[in-house]
Amino acid sequence: MQKRTLGNGKLEVSALGLGCMGLSHAYGPAKDRQEAIALIRAAVERGVTFFDTAEVYGPYTNEDVVGEALAPFRDRVVIATKFGFVLPSPDGKQHLNSRPDHIRQVVEASLKRLKTDVIDLLYQHRVDPEVPIEDVAGTVRQLIQEGKVKHFGLSEAGAQTIRRAHAVQPVTALQSEYSLWWREPETEILPTLEELGIGFVPFSPLGRGFLTGTIDKNTAFDSNDFRTGLPRFSQEARDANQTLVTLLGDLAASKQKTRAQIALAWLLAQKPWIVPIPGTTKLHRLEENLGAVEVVLTADDLRDINSALANITVQGDRYPSHLQKSTGR
Repeated sequence: MQKRTLGNGKLEVSALGLGCMGLSHAYGPAKDRQEAIALIRAAVERGVTFFDTAEVYGPYTNEDVVGEALAPFRDRVVIATKFGFVLPSPDGKQHLNSRPDHIRQVVEASLKRLKTDVIDLLYQHRVDPEVPIEDVAGTVRQLIQEGKVKHFGLSEAGAQTIRRAHAVQPVTALQSEYSLWWREPETEILPTLEELGIGFVPFSPLGRGFLTGTIDKNTAFDSNDFRTGLPRFSQEARDANQTLVTLLGDLAASKQKTRAQIALAWLLAQKPWIVPIPGTTKLHRLEENLGAVEVVLTADDLRDINSALANITVQGDRYPSHLQKSTGR
């Protein structure tokens, strides 16, 4: 497995990480615990060293599964987790809390669930408008000085917030959505990260599964699958967005690869400090995704993809309005 370095913090990880959220959260029923542990360990065996979780996934259960799965390999893996929500939610909706005392409480609880004495990368899950980012960064800085955290990260933060946080405690990585069907970070975020020496960890690099070609207008999602509430996954949007899937399919066929591998290879080709974290619950999909590291897209390939994308307008917002408000702050 190839390695990459996130930010000036020099955090070295595998070129592809594993997003663990879907093992117990958001995409329908949680995977059997032992099967989830086996999948995570299979990723380790195949060279993955970067694993992403959060207290809100489950809630709590995902960290517990990740902690148990990685305990035998703790000295050779990097674990990222996150703080920033009120848990349990009083009404089923997302409520933010990044007060310093809350951050400390979350870290202590996460350390226990993850069965470790240090968190390699600690993200603020969403920017809390009620708490100055300087206070958040300062708290994480103290946790780093205390040896409980190694690196500081942000998720879905805007450029000015990134700059303000970075001035207090250097940010090692930003985690936000980025893929062939969500390229908004290219406008302002990627230039900011490059200027400041911050790594980028794209989540949903396969468009929450859509870019794999396994989802169309007739796909029926589980009632607990959060995609049922996303405008981009309405039946009409799925039908309209098949043009992008067709484009990927044509390119994949020419390379004798899969759509997922081309989509991930495209991300890897954008910057050497980009580390996508595709998630899956299936071993054959894990192996397929990891195969993307070996895919070489030439300058002509990338130019052709960009030219084709210029003629495609992706339909549907990625989040409903109440969730969209908490991104890009």
